[in-house]
Amino acid sequence: MKKGLMVFALMALALGAGCKSDAGKVAAPATAVTPAVVKPEPAASKPGGGVSGKVAETMEASGYTYILVEKGTEKTWVAGPKTVVKVGDEVAISEGSVMNDFESKSLKRTFKQIIFAPAVTVNGVGGAAAVGKDSASHTQAPAAAAVDLKGIVKAKGGKSVAEVFAGRTELNGKAVIVRGKVVKTMSGIMGKNWLHVKDGTGGAGTDDLVVTTSAVAKVGDTVLVNGKLTSDKDFGSGYRYDAIVEDAQITVE
Repeated sequence: MKKGLMVFALMALALGAGCKSDAGKVAAPATAVTPAVVKPEPAASKPGGGVSGKVAETMEASGYTYILVEKGTEKTWVAGPKTVVKVGDEVAISEGSVMNDFESKSLKRTFKQIIFAPAVTVNGVGGAAAVGKDSASHTQAPAAAAVDLKGIVKAKGGKSVAEVFAGRTELNGKAVIVRGKVVKTMSGIMGKNWLHVKDGTGGAGTDDLVVTTSAVAKVGDTVLVNGKLTSDKDFGSGYRYDAIVEDAQITVE
């Protein structure tokens, strides 16, 4: 009897241990995963999204008016053409270029982030294009429809704007040649001049090729662009390009 009881006790212990082990496997909590915290981008960093709000602070330097725009708890620095504005006014910009860690030599101040805008609307009244001495001056181009794109011939051995967008994956990192007309320019952005070039090909989203260069060209110029194409370029702050030609050589024809 004692032997039988001992065997039974050992079997019970083994069974109990097995159940405990199995239960442990089932009940064991999953490895905790800390969810990523995604901070929403401020309106100031969204291209074309615009910024609006009340003026919390303003100052002038080198032909620019610097405005601290306040909307709720969000504050955004904006620089535009010389504008008559005071604290409490309602202002808005429809577009602009975001600059991070921008140093204004005129103000002897560095802005962690600021938007340079071609025009500022004050209390519903629009302003003029920006002209200034600080390093992010802009030239606001006329609408693309005002630039005649007829008769542009594709460069020998080159690509059309539409072909660049269509083949951007295969062309990534390779030199491309494109002939087109400048429909918009922005100067002094990250130390480069930025051109928007069209040749009449492509549709919405594939008809406007952005080019960075140290050369100078004006709206309406026919240019031959020669540079390295980068696809899906993300500069951060919401500025992403499906295709962009960087550090291009520009020949004005």
